[in-house]
Amino acid sequence: MRDYFISMFIDNELDLDEKIEFVEGVHQDKVFKDQAIELLEQEKQLKGGFSVSAPELETPIKPRIKRDKFRLWLPSFAGFATACILLTGIFLFQAAPVKHNAELHRFVIYQPDVKHAEIIGNFTDWSPLAMKKIGNSGYWSISVELSEGEYHYSYLFENGRQIADPTILTRERDDFGGENSIIKVIAAI
Repeated sequence: MRDYFISMFIDNELDLDEKIEFVEGVHQDKVFKDQAIELLEQEKQLKGGFSVSAPELETPIKPRIKRDKFRLWLPSFAGFATACILLTGIFLFQAAPVKHNAELHRFVIYQPDVKHAEIIGNFTDWSPLAMKKIGNSGYWSISVELSEGEYHYSYLFENGRQIADPTILTRERDDFGGENSIIKVIAAI
């Protein structure tokens, strides 16, 4: 508990009452005070950073290009390099149109006794999407654009009742004691 208290003090994560309690504890207990000071010294060293110094070396090699000549050809080289980059960008990004691999996938469930049905899954960021009732048939459906990949989902009904898709056998247990169905969408050829 003391190490935790000291750490909270060092990181300035204590409220005023906790800071008062910390200071009183430091004044009453020498071992606690010594631990706190030791950890504060370590923190001070860590925040101080490290400095590495290297000796300055003199190089006997003289540059081959004089500065005046360099100043003359630098602007023309910079202009040439910029033109090359722009032309390369034009050719690369002028390519074929982007293909949208997502296709509509229809989810259907038979629940004649419910008044509201939703679907949740990793393709909705686990936010519920309302499903539409299909007449008086008892079926609920929704169509969602899905790209190629693996998707985990379940159905959600009133009163928080959640079930996996009864037509999909591949399932997983979720972290909340329920089950999710797993489907794999493969791009059409």
